[in-house]
Amino acid sequence: MKNNKYKSNQKTNNKKCIKLNKNKNKNKLNTNANKKIKFKRNENRISLSIKNKINYSICNRLLEYNDNELNSLEYKDALSYDKRTFCQFYFSLLKAGHSFIFSFYSNNKDYNSQIIKIFLFFFNFIVDISINALFFNDDTMHKIYIDEGKFNFIYQISQIIYSTIISTIINKVIQFLSLSENKVSDIKKEKNEKITKNILKKELKCLKIKFAIYFIISFLILITCAFYITCFCGIYINTQIHLILDSIISLGLSLIYPFGKYLILGIFRITSLKAKKENKAYIYKLSNILQKI
Repeated sequence: MKNNKYKSNQKTNNKKCIKLNKNKNKNKLNTNANKKIKFKRNENRISLSIKNKINYSICNRLLEYNDNELNSLEYKDALSYDKRTFCQFYFSLLKAGHSFIFSFYSNNKDYNSQIIKIFLFFFNFIVDISINALFFNDDTMHKIYIDEGKFNFIYQISQIIYSTIISTIINKVIQFLSLSENKVSDIKKEKNEKITKNILKKELKCLKIKFAIYFIISFLILITCAFYITCFCGIYINTQIHLILDSIISLGLSLIYPFGKYLILGIFRITSLKAKKENKAYIYKLSNILQKI
């Protein structure tokens, strides 16, 4: 009998221990679950705060004037907002107008595609070679024959200047179709949210159409240029060196002249802003007009 009582007591004690262990495990699971929930909540809060900070910084970056917007301000607005030095303004012009710096300088405040900008530089060079090849007529070939294949810079200078001007005009047209900065600047100027949404839809449609036209035209121009240069170099083998030299000099001119041009524009603009007089506004407007050419 005693053994039976002992066994029954032992069984009851074991059951109690099992229940206690189960309760402890449940409590542990609940505490772990609560900890996980708290951790997830904290994680969500942290991610939300990071997202908010990122969105806030993006909004601030968008609301701030970039170099292009500062350069195109009216005279009265420029007096209030444009506090840049001559060097800062000069470098901003080079970033926007110098083909090599514009294409390869990574600018966070620029609203254009970096890939398209790089493509434009090589596109301009290919177009320049093709236009130079177009200027090689019978007179040019005869002059090369008389000079015994020597490169005559004085005779070629007019051809180089003409090809530089024509390729620059073609490049400006392609830039108008491929760059999106002006459209984004127009959207930023509007402060009404409802109007901004309507403008945004219209501008996005306009950009899609412009990009489609840009890709079609640039593709056709590149195929035509590649075909013409291949045929020209295949037929006129002895003029290949002249064509390459003409193209390099033409490219060099297009890379050098912006330094002098923007130096003059910088002097006009900074002197007009420092004067802070209405009679100096015409100098400021002149610099803005020349800047767009």
